Amino acid sequence: MLEIRNIHKTFEAGTVNEKQVLKGLSLHLAKGDFAAIIGSNGAGKSTLFNAIAGTFLTDEGQILIDGEDMTFQPETHRAKVIGRIFQDPMKGTAPSLTIEQNLAIAYSSVRRGLRPAITKKDREIFREHLARLDMGLENRLKTKMGLLSGGQRQAVTLLMAVIVTPKILLLDEHTAALDPLTAEKVFRITREVVAEKQITTLMITHNIASALDMGNRTIMMDDGAVVLDIQGQERASLTVEGLLQKYREVKGQMLDNDRILLA
Repeated sequence: MLEIRNIHKTFEAGTVNEKQVLKGLSLHLAKGDFAAIIGSNGAGKSTLFNAIAGTFLTDEGQILIDGEDMTFQPETHRAKVIGRIFQDPMKGTAPSLTIEQNLAIAYSSVRRGLRPAITKKDREIFREHLARLDMGLENRLKTKMGLLSGGQRQAVTLLMAVIVTPKILLLDEHTAALDPLTAEKVFRITREVVAEKQITTLMITHNIASALDMGNRTIMMDDGAVVLDIQGQERASLTVEGLLQKYREVKGQMLDNDRILLA
């Protein structure tokens, strides 16, 4: 479903501020794969997401989604098959619009014709999906998004990203700004939605335990490249300490990122 072949990216090339952020990165995800990505600040995690989403074009290499070469396609074209959720619950929605209006925008690609009004059938669909969040939002369709809590808003944002099933779902630390209890609820919703729809998913996290618990693959990045890709039985039996040891064996040094180690 996702094929990344030897991509490179350098910002401000040829200047004193030159920074190579992706260095020959290759990655393959089959349909339904759920990869949790971990790595220290500056490892290239969000940069990888931006490359996949088309925020910028890579200097070298190829990016294919479901067999279609997206390497030179603009972000607007890729958005038709990619859902993305950011760390900030304020991103990805229109705070001045209601829950149902935000959902209608996300749902517009499957609504027939140019119908500006939200129909009774639309509302029934929205209520059905919202009820699964178990947050009581199915009875608050007229509430403006800006009035929701961070966790509620992030849950609705997740729903918006998958109400029309994307081929690729990018979760950029989508629970990092939430309190632990709310984060666990959003994690639960994420697991259920991804499993039910078999969405190929990449999730950035700074929590090693989450990286080993969520999905079926754990990928560690460092200095613009993938240094570990663990799955199957090896991953099932791996502990946090074991993952740190593997990193130490590959890189010849200990991971020293406080945010990861303290998560």
